[in-house]
Amino acid sequence: MILHSEHLTIKPLVKEDIASLLALEVNNREFFKAFAGTRNEFFYTYEGQAERVHRFLESSEQDTSYCFLIFLKDTDTVIGEVILSEVVRGNLQSGWIGYFLDQTYNGKGYMSEAVKVIVQHAFSELGLHRIEAGVMPHNIGSIKVLLKAGFTKEGIARKNVKIDGVWQDHLTLAIIEEDLQK
Repeated sequence: MILHSEHLTIKPLVKEDIASLLALEVNNREFFKAFAGTRNEFFYTYEGQAERVHRFLESSEQDTSYCFLIFLKDTDTVIGEVILSEVVRGNLQSGWIGYFLDQTYNGKGYMSEAVKVIVQHAFSELGLHRIEAGVMPHNIGSIKVLLKAGFTKEGIARKNVKIDGVWQDHLTLAIIEEDLQK
């Protein structure tokens, strides 16, 4: 299943994407470091990304996590990724969204576009009812992405994620399916 928007093509991660995912991570290592959990050297190897892709594919089969790669329309260049994780079924029907965009493409509206597409897909195709996100309060760009996609600020989770070796507060935002009909 391939998703399309005005400027983007968004595809579920497949085994053949290992090299592209590695290039995205290596090329943006310093940039992503300020927003991601601590990553060891193995993460930045082909084998490390192959292992990561394998885990994503397994969790997708188990309906617990989904990874999507973002391409500029009509290209084969991966410019980012959107991950739906911690998918829970039963009485919750919820998950968490996270994303990374190549530094070169920041500020052009691509991530806002991608998040809207994935949120719509999560509600209409995956049957989720609620999607949450956590963002460091000083990451204004990411907060704007979520607000443009219809998320609502819900509160601060104190020192809940270790980023670059330091426990960081995160603003929790969420969207529920009914929010898309407003």
